[in-house]
Amino acid sequence: MQEYILNFLMAIVPAAIVLLSMYLVIKAYLDKETQRRVLDIRLKNTDIVLPIRLQAYERICLLLERIAPSNLLIRVSPAGQNAVEFQYTLLAEIRSEFSHNVSQQVYMSEAAWEHVKQAKEDVVTMVNKAFHELPENAKGTDLAKRILETVIAQNSDPTTPALTFIKREINQIF
Repeated sequence: MQEYILNFLMAIVPAAIVLLSMYLVIKAYLDKETQRRVLDIRLKNTDIVLPIRLQAYERICLLLERIAPSNLLIRVSPAGQNAVEFQYTLLAEIRSEFSHNVSQQVYMSEAAWEHVKQAKEDVVTMVNKAFHELPENAKGTDLAKRILETVIAQNSDPTTPALTFIKREINQIF
């Protein structure tokens, strides 16, 4: 009986070693193949996503340029409006521009998107503050003038920090 067990072990141990070796070789091969496929997928995704990300950054730069007070006042005319109507028009334009581009945040870093949101809020705050500094019967042109005076006094648009951050981030990516 002992001889039978010894013969059995002598047959099984080499077979077990061969099976274990085959398992390890196959596992290593499959792991490398999986890594290669993941890398291929990432490269293909990069080819697709990179242009989309760049376009998102471009659109956000355009948004920031469009809501910059100096550019906003050129596009949106206060003609024939009182200060209340013009304030409403400016705020509606800012919110419209922002909501039109809100989906671009998916392609941006969280920090970049926070800068964009802060810039929008700073422009809204500037418009509201300028409005509240005016007399009750002020015209839309008075509000536009007060906003421009604020921009000149601050020596920059409230969108400048966000634009600078985004340009820096784009340079790091590309």
